[in-house]
Amino acid sequence: MKKGKLVVYTGYSGVGKGTIMKELLKRGDIRLSVSCTTRAPREGEIDGVNYYFVSKEKFEQMIAEDSFLEYAQYCDNYYGTPEEPINRMLDQGYNVFLEIEVQGGMQVMKKRPDCLSIFIIPPSFEELERRLRGRNTEDEETIQKRLCAVEEEKKYIDKYAHTVLNDDVSRAVEEIVSILEDNNE
Repeated sequence: MKKGKLVVYTGYSGVGKGTIMKELLKRGDIRLSVSCTTRAPREGEIDGVNYYFVSKEKFEQMIAEDSFLEYAQYCDNYYGTPEEPINRMLDQGYNVFLEIEVQGGMQVMKKRPDCLSIFIIPPSFEELERRLRGRNTEDEETIQKRLCAVEEEKKYIDKYAHTVLNDDVSRAVEEIVSILEDNNE
């Protein structure tokens, strides 16, 4: 059986990563990694599906055992990508996507230089702002923070092997599928 590809999948908040991922997951040969966190589950979240919910002590033990591809602390909670379940899926022939922010992406690319890296970009900054506002899920302060984060994240785009323009979801999905096919030969 052919081993799957590890894919670092990044893009700005509001660029449409989740929408593209929903389409990619319909293919059957793609899996999305599940992260560990020390935060409490939110209503409706399922352990092992949305996150692996662990104690701070367990998380720190996993750090000491080098069990993560990447991890970070954010708002007093740890978040990280456990390596073992990903390796298992790769060995089963699945392409495994890590939907991740840029700092985590840099950690994974350093630890696993054989990974594919894809950065999703919007048609324009104005379109990105329109999409963020159109979600109606955040207040103005949060939207401004997300837009400011774009300036910092822009600095990392050239570290990614592939940039995919999300001007049309179907076209973006096909481009990602093509990247996978070109790199799985």
